[in-house]
Amino acid sequence: MCAATSAGSTSRREPLPDNAPHILLVDDDQRIRELLARVLDEQGFRVTPAGDVAAARAAMRSLAFDLVLLDVMMPGTTGLEFARELKAQMPIPICMLTARSETEDKIEGLEAGVDDYVTKPFEPRELILRIKNILRRGSGTPGPGDEIRMGEFTFHLGRGELRRGEETIKLTERERDLLRLFAGRPGLPIARHELSTDDATGSERSIDVQINRLRRKIESNPSNPVYLQTARGKGYVLFTD
Repeated sequence: MCAATSAGSTSRREPLPDNAPHILLVDDDQRIRELLARVLDEQGFRVTPAGDVAAARAAMRSLAFDLVLLDVMMPGTTGLEFARELKAQMPIPICMLTARSETEDKIEGLEAGVDDYVTKPFEPRELILRIKNILRRGSGTPGPGDEIRMGEFTFHLGRGELRRGEETIKLTERERDLLRLFAGRPGLPIARHELSTDDATGSERSIDVQINRLRRKIESNPSNPVYLQTARGKGYVLFTD
């Protein structure tokens, strides 16, 4: 079950636009379905809930979806089995939800072709960021003239400029390089050795120091980062809005 905190403090009252991303939410726990459907709706997503794989298959026969949010452990056909089935038929993005946190379980999910793997309990805000990153990857990564957004911060890749509203945040050249590298692979872990350079300040150990400095510039709470996170055993990953 996800954490009790909500991704938004107020409910969305405006009607959804016609091009709102449509998510198929598959989970046998009704409480989780209802909570996630509300959170996703507040964040501008269209949601169709399904209590099992049979209901999900029925929904997909009549509706087109942009992403499947899929629980692993369900009665009958499991989420992993359904993920393999879907990936063999179509290139639809899949984000898996599970209470199983063992590395082997995650590897099994990734081998099945899923795009991301979120362990329960989770913060709804983190899940929303992951969903947005999956959908963004499907539409292409940012180009040199593009911007990425991280909460109240905006980074322009071409100019290497970080802004918070009208305020320009001073960056070192190394920090610009790191942000450009992360922006080119949003939502994907990047290993420390890829982030390091050949100079004396680019050792893998120094990367941790540089990441902490960068967090102080783009995170409201650097000790509990939302955007520039540690991917345990893999390196670091940048989530964008």
